[in-house]
Amino acid sequence: MPTLTTYKVKTKGRNLVLRVSKGHFATGRSHSNYYIDVTVQKSRLSEAQALAKEIAAYYNKNTIVDTILCLDEMQVVGTCLADELTRGDFLNMNAHQTIYIVTPEQTSGNQLLFRDSMTPMIAGKHVLILAASVNTGYTVKAAIEAVGYYGGATVGIASIFATTEDCMGIPVRSVFDPNDLDGYMINPSHECPLCKRGEKINALVNSFGFSKL
Repeated sequence: MPTLTTYKVKTKGRNLVLRVSKGHFATGRSHSNYYIDVTVQKSRLSEAQALAKEIAAYYNKNTIVDTILCLDEMQVVGTCLADELTRGDFLNMNAHQTIYIVTPEQTSGNQLLFRDSMTPMIAGKHVLILAASVNTGYTVKAAIEAVGYYGGATVGIASIFATTEDCMGIPVRSVFDPNDLDGYMINPSHECPLCKRGEKINALVNSFGFSKL
């Protein structure tokens, strides 16, 4: 199986690292000089718990959360985040309250869909959107629109990595940002400086991982 050379960006937090590879990487809409690998963080309990503690600090004192909407296979982190937000051992607006963990279906037209059995977990609820990354913002915008369509209210957007602090007027909170990566850049595919220099693409990437070329 093809691999990429990765290294870890460490922080002061225990079990809190960012695994990255340098090169030329393409998504469906953009090109970047870094591939950020969050597959382990989404699957390994200790790292998911560390992420959840960082994210919970943004919301536990001033934000009501009824539902966590998980994008990009973030259910493990979402479950850990719900646990952090419902703890009763510190000042917490969600202490001892139930929080739903939901994941939408995605149609062929990239619209997000909730079945009738799941809509009560969105309608009339305060929804926190949780994504692996927020770069172009297309998927998160679709999530915000879906929450509104089904009668919910988006109260926050959280992610492991984000290049923006705002999406449709809603603050984006992330554990890591471009300041953690030396020379990080992301551009629309038609404006990619790496392509203009003739540098070949190393891999195609999305929220599931990479496919090396």
